[in-house]
Amino acid sequence: MTAIGDRLVLEVGDVAHGGHCVARDKDQVVFVRHALPGEQVEVVVTSKGPKGRYLFADVHKVLTASPDRREAPCAHAGVCGGCDWQHVELAAQRELKARVLREQLHRLGGLTEVGGAPLEESVQVAAVAGDHEGLGWRTRVRYAVDNNGRAGFRRHGSHLVEPVESCPLVSQGVDSAEVTRRTWLGVDDITVVASSTGEVAVLPSPMVRTLPSLPSSVTVPGLRGRKWVRESAGGRDWRVGVEGFWQVHPGAADALIDAVRAVLAPQPGEHLLDLYCGVGLFAGSLAADVGDTGRIDAVETSVQACGDARRNMHDLPHVHIHEASVDLWLTEHIVTGADLVVLDPPRSGAGRKVMESLLDMAPRVIAYVSCDPASLGRDIGYAREAGWTVASVRGFDLFPMTHHLEAVAALVPPARG
Repeated sequence: MTAIGDRLVLEVGDVAHGGHCVARDKDQVVFVRHALPGEQVEVVVTSKGPKGRYLFADVHKVLTASPDRREAPCAHAGVCGGCDWQHVELAAQRELKARVLREQLHRLGGLTEVGGAPLEESVQVAAVAGDHEGLGWRTRVRYAVDNNGRAGFRRHGSHLVEPVESCPLVSQGVDSAEVTRRTWLGVDDITVVASSTGEVAVLPSPMVRTLPSLPSSVTVPGLRGRKWVRESAGGRDWRVGVEGFWQVHPGAADALIDAVRAVLAPQPGEHLLDLYCGVGLFAGSLAADVGDTGRIDAVETSVQACGDARRNMHDLPHVHIHEASVDLWLTEHIVTGADLVVLDPPRSGAGRKVMESLLDMAPRVIAYVSCDPASLGRDIGYAREAGWTVASVRGFDLFPMTHHLEAVAALVPPARG
């Protein structure tokens, strides 16, 4: 019986969702972190799945390396829980993500092709503007703090904090706050935001009476400066709470706006639903497309996000903000139909109830924005059960060096008549 701490020599198979690769020890599946497909590695077993049905392991030694393996750019890679793929060439990282996306679309969504082309040709993961070799992109960071007041990140699968002086993934603006070069006694974690307009804010939790000195340009919500920052995307400025949601990659917001606009091709006078709208990125950016004769209903459950959305779109009277749970809002039939839908749910996805409500409305097209290939595949499966077609799926590498990705799928209804 294999035990935690045992060492195994394994031949590594394909990539799996979640940043692991799959290997086998006799008849037992082993999910291996920091390996690459085709490698032979010596691993250390780190944990077991329920009832020991499968194992998790980490690479101890690479015996036969993949040609896609490289030296990680960070000394903390392999220990810090934030990065999965620093040991992989950037182009290969994107292909691994594309393979995961395709596998989930096939296994959970039943897809074998998209737009008449096999998944291997039609589903890719691409870089976005502002990418600098996969580094320096993270504009929103939450640091953990250890018992000695040192800021860092939690180790993989652990509550232990790995202190860091610098992280190659954080943006220049985040690094300029100098959080990792200060001591934070009595603080559990620290959020740092560096906006696209050059504003930097630091929010310790809990807020303690005595904080280390910070650069004068840095705001501290509740102590000095406001509780929000200004972002710029889609030709508009946006107010976003320091603890609110905004895409962390500097090229993400515009890339997603362009992708959603391409899917929807909105026309003047059309009715658009923006579900899980956050601070209103899609609603505000597409408002001019549907024009004053059109209508946009934007739904969001977060009180803070709705407040920011109202402020962000106060000049757009044809955009209506609804503070509500999306599933309940749809169930209550606040609207009974729409021409277009933007669906941007959390990682858990929209789910059957929301999908069925939308499919029954029969909009002209749904643009599904997803940060999780598994929930996207599942929800696409619901749409296909109802006769809908997946016209396109585009993947975006908004989180280089990690296993995460973003995708935008176009769902179209069965032909009428």
